[in-house]
Amino acid sequence: MGSSSAGVTTLFFSLLLLISSAHSFYLPGVAPRDFQRGDPLQVKVNKLSSTKTQLPYDYYFLKYCKPTKIMNSAENLGEVLRGDRIENSMYTFNMREEQPCKVACRVTLDAESAKNFKEKIDDEYRVNMILDNLPVAVLRQRRDGSPSTTYEHGFRVGFKGNYAGSKEEKYFINNHLSFRVMYHKDLETDSARIVSFEITPNSINHEYKDWDEKNPQLTTCNQNTKNIIQGSTVPQEVDTDKVVVFTYDVSFKESDVKWASRWDTYLLMNDDQIHWFSIINSLMIVLFLSGMVAMIMMRTLYRDIANYNQLETQDEAQEETGWKLLHGDVFRAPINSGLLCVYVGTGVQLFAMALVTMIFAVLGFLSPSNRGGLMTAMVLLWVFMGLFGGYSSARLYKMFKGAEWKRNTLKTAFMFPGILFSIFFVLNALIWGEKSSGAVPFGTMFALVCLWFGISVPLVFVGSYLGFKKPAIEDPVKTNKIPRQIPEQAWYMKPVFSILIGGILPFGAVFIELFFILTSIWLNQFYYILTSYS
Repeated sequence: MGSSSAGVTTLFFSLLLLISSAHSFYLPGVAPRDFQRGDPLQVKVNKLSSTKTQLPYDYYFLKYCKPTKIMNSAENLGEVLRGDRIENSMYTFNMREEQPCKVACRVTLDAESAKNFKEKIDDEYRVNMILDNLPVAVLRQRRDGSPSTTYEHGFRVGFKGNYAGSKEEKYFINNHLSFRVMYHKDLETDSARIVSFEITPNSINHEYKDWDEKNPQLTTCNQNTKNIIQGSTVPQEVDTDKVVVFTYDVSFKESDVKWASRWDTYLLMNDDQIHWFSIINSLMIVLFLSGMVAMIMMRTLYRDIANYNQLETQDEAQEETGWKLLHGDVFRAPINSGLLCVYVGTGVQLFAMALVTMIFAVLGFLSPSNRGGLMTAMVLLWVFMGLFGGYSSARLYKMFKGAEWKRNTLKTAFMFPGILFSIFFVLNALIWGEKSSGAVPFGTMFALVCLWFGISVPLVFVGSYLGFKKPAIEDPVKTNKIPRQIPEQAWYMKPVFSILIGGILPFGAVFIELFFILTSIWLNQFYYILTSYS
């Protein structure tokens, strides 16, 4: 039953992931923004992420074009924990005014910056950008060859390949970005709302005669014509002392997609469909088997408990055989009863957090448009659910006739969170040593400690106090004072073997979906239930 419960919990979190962005994306506090023709727009840059390694990096970790002053956008707790670092960039333009070609900057790669670019290209890092709260999308071909449009997050830093008959693979950087902004126009006010932000990256070895910082003129990128790239198919190589010119162009296109539906495009960022059948099938298997076993046990136990309560003499009890002889030992407190209480209290706290998070998600308060919202909600809800964790732990502890409720409360409040925080601190130190943006800053770490000690721990004590003040839960049958001797068990009845065999079924039911869930979480993929928009 324990392994089945683990299976149910895993599938429970799978449903949490899938509906965490359910319903409309028109969230409270996330209002649409109307743009007039000529309004300034600035593309914001986010972290560099990869599917091959889980270490994100700040955009300016690589030698990209930097503005005079780098300004960080306000980030919530969830964004910081996810490694998001949203900053301003050199890519600016005006609403509904096409820009054929514009030079962002020119940089010369030194040995270290060239090495960093090559490492990120090897690890297939992608650049994430944001415009009007929309992450950038890159058009791609589907693996099945179908003509339907699909997208993927961000664009690659660069690529490796052979050029001009060279046998040696070289590194090339995507230094020319073609932005395409889709907008939905209001016919009455002539204002527009951005509904899509696409990009096409290119690698171009730009040519120029005399470089003028104020008015650079490139022979491979002409501002006076729509033909942006003229006669140059030579990609920009990455190497020491190479001069790289970063350029971009912007085009606008009117779209019939309304603002409330603009996030629907990101459903197409996966070739894999949501495994609804597999999820429901796995969930039903676990629930059906667990329910069937529970129903049989409950019916049998209720009947036997009623009979045992009517026994008048010990001789009548001795007539019973088999497992029924254990009725006087079933509710005996285990040796490590305090540890069991801590397990139960922590489990109740996590379950309550997940349940309330799912309720908020179904109501439409959590979605990808609110970056970091899901992570922030889960952290805060875990903190506040300490009340229920302390209460359930104390109730069970008093049932086991425990007297040191303060010690039990301290274990509930610090044992599992302390272990997780210690692992988190060590991993964060290692990530910080790699100069990754995934490292949690000291201020955020201090805020997490304050949430833990300032809110969660006091609530655990309050819940434990309330639980211990309640009368103890009475056992349905009396427990024998002398425990029955357990006979020597066969090898296949040993705990380790029983756990392995009992866990095969739920593990087989959740394994595929567990891989799907973890992959989706690490790659920041979006899944939500389509609903009609008014």
